[in-house]
Amino acid sequence: MLAQGMERADQGASRYYETYARWRRDPEGFWADAARVIDWFEPPQRIFDPSLGVYGRWFPDAICNTCHNAVDRHVIAGRGADTAIIYDSPVTGTKRRISYLELQQEVEALAAVLLDLGVTRGDRVILYMPMVPEAVFGMLACARIGAIHSVVFGGFAAKELATRIDDAKPKVILSASCGIEGNRIISYKPLLDGAIELAMAKPAACLILQRPQAVAAVTTGLDHDWSESAAAARQAKRQVPCVPLAATDPLYILYTSGTTGRPKGVVRDNGGHMVALAWTMDNHYGVAPGEVFWAASDVGWVVGHSYIVYAPLVYGCTTILYEGKPIGTPDAGAFWRVASEHGVCSLFTAPTAFRAIRKEDPEAKLLKPYDLSKFRSLFLAGERADPDTVKWAESILGVPVIDHWWQTETGWAIAGNPLGLGALPVKHGSPTVPMPGYDVQVLDEGGRSVPADVMGAIAVKLPLPPGTLTTLWNAEERFRESYLTAYPGFYNTSDAGYIDSDGYVFVMGRTDDIINVAGHRLSTGGMEEVLASHPAVAECAVIGVRDELKGEVPCGFVVLKAGMSRPPQEIEAELVAAVRERIGPVAAFKVAVVVDRLPKTRSGKILRGTMKKIADGEPWTMPATIEDPASLDEISGALKTRGLPVG
Repeated sequence: MLAQGMERADQGASRYYETYARWRRDPEGFWADAARVIDWFEPPQRIFDPSLGVYGRWFPDAICNTCHNAVDRHVIAGRGADTAIIYDSPVTGTKRRISYLELQQEVEALAAVLLDLGVTRGDRVILYMPMVPEAVFGMLACARIGAIHSVVFGGFAAKELATRIDDAKPKVILSASCGIEGNRIISYKPLLDGAIELAMAKPAACLILQRPQAVAAVTTGLDHDWSESAAAARQAKRQVPCVPLAATDPLYILYTSGTTGRPKGVVRDNGGHMVALAWTMDNHYGVAPGEVFWAASDVGWVVGHSYIVYAPLVYGCTTILYEGKPIGTPDAGAFWRVASEHGVCSLFTAPTAFRAIRKEDPEAKLLKPYDLSKFRSLFLAGERADPDTVKWAESILGVPVIDHWWQTETGWAIAGNPLGLGALPVKHGSPTVPMPGYDVQVLDEGGRSVPADVMGAIAVKLPLPPGTLTTLWNAEERFRESYLTAYPGFYNTSDAGYIDSDGYVFVMGRTDDIINVAGHRLSTGGMEEVLASHPAVAECAVIGVRDELKGEVPCGFVVLKAGMSRPPQEIEAELVAAVRERIGPVAAFKVAVVVDRLPKTRSGKILRGTMKKIADGEPWTMPATIEDPASLDEISGALKTRGLPVG
């Protein structure tokens, strides 16, 4: 189906179709070429071995080190004075530029401290850190000595941190006294202490970065002062070489939510990870070494791993580490200030960030004072980018706005619009086309490919490309069950959607976001598109609510733009009418509810699953990643005002 779409699509000046076809003809030759940009201790002689691991392993005989590629090789090449990291923290009023040479010195010192604490190759190190440079130093120091890092989002509840400690069994935990979320100071040390008390596995030591906003009490014999320890190593001029590692050795474990409540530890390797991410910086994002790339995310999430830390640094760019929010630090012009001040060429953030900016500043008045002459692209990912938000961003920025689709498990884009290869025509609502490495197909319940424009489960034919997960930490059978058994020979993305006749992918939501209304399978994402197109709506979410007659019926929640004075009931009636007009009476869309805010995770994802459980009256637990627990009470209250049963 995809190949047919490629034949029909207008290829224009883009090299995408030629590149994708080259990968299809010779996958190993394609990735062998991509691997040449990496500095190997021993280059790969074998590109792929299908007999290893669950679905095969990439570059199985190569020897490398990720820290060497991200730091040392740039210093060796004479780029030590170039800026590697720009730290910008509006919540503390701090800005810092860190050169590649300074980064090397900081990482080497911290690596020495880790060695002194007993960390060796293959040991795990958990980082429970805010958005400060030391978090990046910690990740790279682990990579330098062959330790496996696992970053846990700073501020996670003690119980959630404890489950990750028990699964990873870290030798050492790196943490800070506090994090800062907007105008709130979150003390990390009591949460860390509580997690260690709950956990069966106990770390040998904790390294604590004391921040002046909240200095923490320390535990004698367990806790060590980060600044003092690193300063002593620097003063002693400790030298710690990069340890040669197999390309297939784990670089990190990143935990993602599991359906059973037990987190799944996604394992990323060293070699394939570097090759894939370096390829994307050039071919997908279209940036060059030395340019300023900004992923406005957190190092605790996969976007932070891939595009705050590893991809920009391996490729030799300047990366921005931003300790702030899209709004409120101090206002909805925060992103424009950072992009202008630091000469950002490309920004990567979540659609929810732009919905928040639009809600606060719908006319983009706060953009006008800033010079964005170097800014040439905006990339969105993390959840579905509704067409209305994309169109708004295009109109105010005048640059390509690229929705692209990927997952914690894949580590980089499954589908996107490859600016580096020459942009393809944009279809709003679609992340465009599969990237080389991904044979994307839409399957029915029996695992058969469906025709163009037919909704189904989106799956990727095995093997997965370099840079994707190789397994789950100490849970290979769970890896098979979670991702590979539903459709034999395929990786199940658990996303639903369709591929059109031009080969464009449309991701309409998670598989469980497809609701069954009186036998009709309907996408909540399609209804959200209609709601988001209303001029009064800033953001929205649609869930399926259990109904005795129809099985499920949709219910829409909307947040209005700032300054909206019209009665909410009028807008709700217009929204119901709009869905009936554009999707049809079959949608049975009768309830739209105006709310002050939607419940979200700290990364900006809307908690639709929890909202549905509340609406259906099912038991539910407070999500560990929720931004503000009170937001769920507000949803429950809004449902009760409509006479709907809630749990």
